[in-house]
Amino acid sequence: MSKIIPLKRFGQNYLQDQNIIRKIISEIKPKENDVIIEIGPGEGALTQYLVDYNSAFYAVEIDKRVIDNLTNRFSEIKIIQQDFLEIDLPDIFQENKNKIRIVGNIPYNITSPIIFKLFDNNTIIEDAVLMVQYEVAKRMTAKTGTKDYGILSVLLNYFGKSELAFKVSRNVFYPKPNVDSAVVHLYFDEKRTDTEFNSIFKSVVKSSFGNRRKILKNSLSNSIFADIDFSGCSIDLSNRAEQLNVDDFINLAKFVQQNKSG
Repeated sequence: MSKIIPLKRFGQNYLQDQNIIRKIISEIKPKENDVIIEIGPGEGALTQYLVDYNSAFYAVEIDKRVIDNLTNRFSEIKIIQQDFLEIDLPDIFQENKNKIRIVGNIPYNITSPIIFKLFDNNTIIEDAVLMVQYEVAKRMTAKTGTKDYGILSVLLNYFGKSELAFKVSRNVFYPKPNVDSAVVHLYFDEKRTDTEFNSIFKSVVKSSFGNRRKILKNSLSNSIFADIDFSGCSIDLSNRAEQLNVDDFINLAKFVQQNKSG
């Protein structure tokens, strides 16, 4: 097979360093009965190690140029030629009756949509080990009150927990990106089963961080919750969003749920 040239429109940067690949596999710790979905296997850098386990393995690849190569090398895996954002995760869950594990060196230009898809399917996902842009990894794992603390860190703490496993130099990719990367490990909490409340919670967090320089009172009054009177809320609305922890946002979302019209 001739060398595949990574495509910018797919956000492709192929990982080439075997030491980093082995570190990622060690972080994943694949087990025999796992249901694994790899996002964007590309040339199979991670796939070649993951197929050694007798697990249900799905490779989701949008780039048809590499499909034949993957099929020839890894006949035992199921290859889905589709955008990960469009695949039906509940179908895969029903097919295997086991929680899904997500892995991959994901396209950085759609990192947030991918993570929000995981939120929407949180009850059927065990965990995710993802390579993301280092600056995004810092936002995903930030603590309350820090400059990186925001929507992603709050939601990841609500739906489970996130850990920055290790930083990855830009020099281990082809082509070399303009930024460093990091591997993050996301764990999902099965108790977040109330889809209506989950939706309200996400909207409250997004609205609260709508303008980081504004206090909560102003951010919420300029949001979809402008018609709600927050004066009876237990949260101090003179604070800014980055000063609230997950429990504060839960209380704020409960107040919204109790007071929203309709």
